[in-house]
Amino acid sequence: MAQRLGEWAAAAPEMEEDIALANIALDQLGAARLLLSYAGEAEGAGRDEDALAFLRDDRQFRNCLLVELPNGDFGQTIAKLLFLSAYQLPLYTALAAGPDERLAAIAAKARKESAYHLDHGRMWTIRLGDGTAESHARMQAAVDAVWPYTAELFASDPAAPVDPAALRGAFDATVAEVLAEATLTRPADGWAPTGGRDGLHTEHLSFLLAEMQVVHRAHPGARW
Repeated sequence: MAQRLGEWAAAAPEMEEDIALANIALDQLGAARLLLSYAGEAEGAGRDEDALAFLRDDRQFRNCLLVELPNGDFGQTIAKLLFLSAYQLPLYTALAAGPDERLAAIAAKARKESAYHLDHGRMWTIRLGDGTAESHARMQAAVDAVWPYTAELFASDPAAPVDPAALRGAFDATVAEVLAEATLTRPADGWAPTGGRDGLHTEHLSFLLAEMQVVHRAHPGARW
């Protein structure tokens, strides 16, 4: 998600939004680095955050499909941000109260950032949805396009520190409130692509990883 948001640098609708999306991208990157470092230590195989980020192929990644999707137009990026942050806020809140002190500390920091991300997504969704006829139509199209990918976020995993299925209620309540204020219609549930957390991804991830990993792979072990 950090990489996708970073693609908006110098391309957002206004200069302030360039800065806002870049800051949200940095928040996502910071949380990812902390989690990858902890994952490497827990794995005990000698892999650090760089090895996990830059030296895995797409089938070895376990991210949800939502975050690897192309940005689309600005409305689609906002829909992705709204849905992801509406999921991450209750997730990090639950993890911050969990028994793993290291994970709780990471989540406590990320929870504060996720609250800002959600506010930003809410503001733009309402601004576009309850704006002109054109902005309303395009924001509704964005919500319709992204919605099927939200189902994967809540696939039950009892072995996880927080079962994602337990977060669905908070997500639905938040999204329903925002869509109602934005005069947008919640899409009906139907086709729901899955597989990202099992290493089965869209074709977009391999292209995204090629861009993200090229420098590290071309110059392994380099420092600058």
